[in-house]
Amino acid sequence: MPQYEYECEADGEVLTLLRPMSQADDPVDDPRGLGRTFRRRHSVFGVGVGAAASPPSSGGCCPCGKDFGACGMNGA
Repeated sequence: MPQYEYECEADGEVLTLLRPMSQADDPVDDPRGLGRTFRRRHSVFGVGVGAAASPPSSGGCCPCGKDFGACGMNGA
């Protein structure tokens, strides 16, 4: 089930919920029972960031794709 973020229209509090896609845009009732309305907000996420990122396509060991040390980087 996908994860969605919902923001309170009154105070900006954000909830993260797992919901079926068919209910993604439905408003969320206030979990504290205070009568607030939460609406889905658009969120961003990162893919391929950090150590899990793909190596350079040119086959070099530095992020620039050159051979180790050729650009002055240490390959980290």
